[in-house]
Amino acid sequence: MDVEAPRGLLRFFDELEDPRMERTKLHSLEDILFIALCAVICGADSWTEVEVFGWAKREWLSQYLTLPNGIPSHDTFGRVFSRLDPQVLERCFSKWMAALAEASAGRLVAIDGKTLRRSFDKATNRAAIHMVSAWCETNRLVLGQLATAEKSNEIKAIPQLLKMLDIRDAVVTIDAMGCQKAIAQEIVQQGGHYLLQVKDNQPGLHDVVKATFDELTGRGIAGVQYDFHEQTDAGHGRIETRRLWVTDWTDWYADRKEWANLTSFVCMESVRTVNGSTSCERHYYISDLAGQSAQTMLGYVRGHWGIENKLHWSLDMTFREDTLRNRIGHSAENLSRIRRLSLNLLCREKTCKASLKSKRLRAGLREDYLVRVLCQGI
Repeated sequence: MDVEAPRGLLRFFDELEDPRMERTKLHSLEDILFIALCAVICGADSWTEVEVFGWAKREWLSQYLTLPNGIPSHDTFGRVFSRLDPQVLERCFSKWMAALAEASAGRLVAIDGKTLRRSFDKATNRAAIHMVSAWCETNRLVLGQLATAEKSNEIKAIPQLLKMLDIRDAVVTIDAMGCQKAIAQEIVQQGGHYLLQVKDNQPGLHDVVKATFDELTGRGIAGVQYDFHEQTDAGHGRIETRRLWVTDWTDWYADRKEWANLTSFVCMESVRTVNGSTSCERHYYISDLAGQSAQTMLGYVRGHWGIENKLHWSLDMTFREDTLRNRIGHSAENLSRIRRLSLNLLCREKTCKASLKSKRLRAGLREDYLVRVLCQGI
């Protein structure tokens, strides 16, 4: 194999500027990035572990890197990543993802936030970093992410993140925090479609959608058409039935024009029975999608959960993200991007039919498999 192939994805990071003074550059920025990425793929979760990986794999790394001064120390990794511009690193990440992700009509792009719980710093009164990510359910890839100081800032971060993505013909799903007129407008302007959950942060709209389905699913409304789909799952002592109704009957809604191309209302009812105890909960949504079947809309609603079940769960359980302490500068935010880059590469590698945790172990034990993972990014 071409020795340049495993480092091929670094070409997407060529605009990243080295924050160090010239006299302190004992190790190249490319070497630092490459070692960090390989180490995280193979199971390293801290800068100390990245350094340990580097020394253990020095002979293998020397095939791809010059390493004029050996392996950087964990302090060097920490300092460099704490000072790298996170916005530029994100642009590089998004450029890489745009080259990899398939743009297909109807693909689902879920947007949601996750707090890096141990990134708070009492000494400087710095709040924990909240990362807003875009997850493409179709490609099973993280498309991009932005950091905010706290969860309430998601409303400002989401439009910025959307501007960095190609969402043409995609269906963008966001929870109630993102149910904002400006966000719906941004999605439509970029050629995408939206499915936004409605809760009490939009009380007037929530009451309208709720009342619509209370009547439709009760005695019905004369002349009003809707579609319905039901799905039942069972296992591990749990039975869950999901019922979804969708209607394009929205032209009567007085404030309809304030929401970009608002066309349909959606209601999903979830009935769960666990150990003989049954609960029922309804969720409401608005969308600019017209003429969609209830089965299709249920697929979008369930697909949104992928960002929790596949991305956030993997980051916590496989990469231990919630237990890690990286507090200096931009270290936590930038290492979070390396974790997501690693997650994308591991997800794209299909020859090993194993969990992400097992894939990380395999990559650490078998250098040929690590090369295969790295080559998923070129």
